[in-house]
Amino acid sequence: MAKKKLSLREFQESLVQRLTSARAGQSTRALLGVQSGRDYWLLDLADSGEIVPLPPLTGVPLTKPWFCGMANIRGTLYSVVDLSAFQGSEATPQNADSRLLIVGGRFGINAALLVNRTLGLRSLEQMEPRAAEADPRPWVGEQYDDAQGNAWKRLNLKNLLSQPDYLDIGLS
Repeated sequence: MAKKKLSLREFQESLVQRLTSARAGQSTRALLGVQSGRDYWLLDLADSGEIVPLPPLTGVPLTKPWFCGMANIRGTLYSVVDLSAFQGSEATPQNADSRLLIVGGRFGINAALLVNRTLGLRSLEQMEPRAAEADPRPWVGEQYDDAQGNAWKRLNLKNLLSQPDYLDIGLS
C-alpha cells in the first residue's frame, strides 16, 4: 500500500497545530525527537525553544573541539555545542539536515545544541519504557523503545546546561 504524500504546506500546518496543542497541555506526552550522532533523544517541548537551520558559525579560538562557536540568530548571539561530540562521539556533520536547537532561554542562557536532524513530535504512548540502565551522564533521563526498535533517551536540559564540563569550553 502506497503512503499518501503530504505537501510541505500540509506538513507545516500539521506540525504547527500539534506544537500548539502540546504547548497548551492538550498533548502532555508529546516530546520533540532529535538525532544526535547515533543517538535518538526526546526533549520536553517546554524546554526546547526554537529549531533553526544551521546558520554560519563564528569559531572561537582556544575552545574544546565540541564547542562549535557562536551563531547570530536575529541579532542575538548563541553559544553552539555539538551534542554528539560533547558526549565523546563523532562530530555532527554541518550540512543541510543539521539543526540548531535553541535550548537555554528557559534557563537564562543563550545556548544552542547542534544535532544531526530533528525527527518531529513523538508520543510516549507509542513507546515502551526500557529497563533503567546505569548511565553516568546526569542529563540522560528515562529511556524508551519505539515500534521500530530504536532506543530513545530523554534529555534533561537543566542537568546538561548546568554541568561544569558543559560550561567549561576553554582548552586547559
